[in-house]
Amino acid sequence: MADPRSAGSPHDGYTLFGALPVRRGHFLLESGYHTDTWLDLATLFVDPVKIAPAVTMLAGRLRRYACDAICGPMTGGAFLAQALAAALRVCFFYTEAVPRGDGAALFAAGYRLPGEMPRQVAGSRVAVVDDVISAGSSVRATIAALEAAGASIIVVGTLLLLGDLGSSHLAERGLPLEALGRRDFAMWEPADCPLCRSGVPLADPAD
Repeated sequence: MADPRSAGSPHDGYTLFGALPVRRGHFLLESGYHTDTWLDLATLFVDPVKIAPAVTMLAGRLRRYACDAICGPMTGGAFLAQALAAALRVCFFYTEAVPRGDGAALFAAGYRLPGEMPRQVAGSRVAVVDDVISAGSSVRATIAALEAAGASIIVVGTLLLLGDLGSSHLAERGLPLEALGRRDFAMWEPADCPLCRSGVPLADPAD
């Protein structure tokens, strides 16, 4: 599997993600999939000047879709959505996680639009964004919340796409995806996880 820190041009996300800590181990993703790599995104938006070129580039990609609003899941996606909304001079919305349903099921995570946002977003043409998309759990749940509120999803955008699970789902739905960078990324359903078969315990990324 390619390392997310592997060499690339400034236009494929390397300058943003090359310096971020990457952990190897056995991790559970929000989607329910397992992976052997954890990319620490906590500091991605600490320096607005550093991330500004990527925001400008992604805004340029999204501009042609003529969206009325940008929406992202908390936390990284919401930070990106707010920056993009400012660049494109459109409305900004975000979704927040709600208690999981069946924790053993894939894509069990739920997200909701807080407060008056469902009423405010109704009828809007929305771009859904996240800082990084792998399986796309938070993006899927954000799309569901927006559609339940009466919004139309026009495009999905991200700074970095990991693997092809998320992009395959969006393609099946007929939703265009704009990604500044793409990297290989191993993801397995729990029943097919080679780390589980080898007896490697799940690690907590916070440790």
